[in-house]
Amino acid sequence: MALRSAKSLLVAIFSFFSITFSNTLLAQEEASANKETKEKKEAIDPAKIILEHVGDAHEFHFFTINGHPVSIPLPVILYSPAKGVSFFNFSKFNHGEEEYNGYRFVEESFLKEKGLDTVKAADGKTPLYTAAKIYAVGENGLPDLTTKVYDFSLTRNVTQLIFSLILLVWLMIGIANQYKKGQGTKTAPTGFQNAVEPVITFVRDEVAKPNLGYKYEKFMPYLLTIFFFILINNLVGMIPGTANVTGNIAFTAMLGIISFLVILFNTNKHFWLHIFNPPVPGFVKPIMTPVELLGIFTKPFALIIRLFANMLSGHIIILSFIILIFIFGAMNVALGWGTSPLFVALACFIYLIEVLVAFIQAFIFTNLTAVFIGQAFEDEHHEEAHHS
Repeated sequence: MALRSAKSLLVAIFSFFSITFSNTLLAQEEASANKETKEKKEAIDPAKIILEHVGDAHEFHFFTINGHPVSIPLPVILYSPAKGVSFFNFSKFNHGEEEYNGYRFVEESFLKEKGLDTVKAADGKTPLYTAAKIYAVGENGLPDLTTKVYDFSLTRNVTQLIFSLILLVWLMIGIANQYKKGQGTKTAPTGFQNAVEPVITFVRDEVAKPNLGYKYEKFMPYLLTIFFFILINNLVGMIPGTANVTGNIAFTAMLGIISFLVILFNTNKHFWLHIFNPPVPGFVKPIMTPVELLGIFTKPFALIIRLFANMLSGHIIILSFIILIFIFGAMNVALGWGTSPLFVALACFIYLIEVLVAFIQAFIFTNLTAVFIGQAFEDEHHEEAHHS
């Protein structure tokens, strides 16, 4: 009898520990699964982070503290035929969390939450909704696709472009006034004038004169303007928290189009004769004529893509090195701290290279513009000796 009681007691104890241990394992597995799910949700998305930093936005974002972003919101200017003109600060949207005055700034997270990221247009390919865009809000609280909204807001690219333009005008007018007073002509240049004068001389002697001949003075104002304008935007864009204006295709496209118009307005009959009647054997002319005609448009395209690609790629490389620290840190804290000095050093190295690239790209754009303008009237260069 006692033996049976002992066996029953041992079975009870064993059953108790088995159930307890099983529950513990299940709890650990559930906690591990929840943690894994949470980590997946909070996983770093390098592409999204990089695109947000190099893209345009309605605010200057600097950093985030305890989930609270530190930024400078910019003015929002909207026009809708149904609502008229609306003018307010971007902070009214509370970073896409709230709607204001019948509008909402739609984030990607909002689209996913409402299941709108899977909605497709009639062709089955084009999404109806676009993230990081302001929509009019319908009665159901969702973006109203039937209400047309025209966005004339001062985004960070536009704001920084205006700032760079003001800075350029202020600096150049200040230097021009010094020359008017005789400083730099009758006496030695001083201050910032000392730094700018060698650059102006370099553009004149190494860019304008070799490519434009006796007509160089006519184009010096334009060449100097685009050189300093690109340089200022390149350098300002290197400051953390600012916009990468020259890494925006719209900015470089406008500069390329302006240069394209300058080139076309300075062509002559020899230029067009060379295009439509190239100096090649007759049987090759049908092939070369379309090539020469296409070359008129590839010149400004080369200006646009070269500046855009070089300035964008530099920022992407720097951001990639910084993000690698957090990626390795998410894998292992010690690994993140251990590799951070290397990635910081590489980012600083590329940053210094980018400062050099800022000057080089401003020079290349200006020099190629001068080359293309010179090619527009190259057959007149023989007259240089007559005019000199």
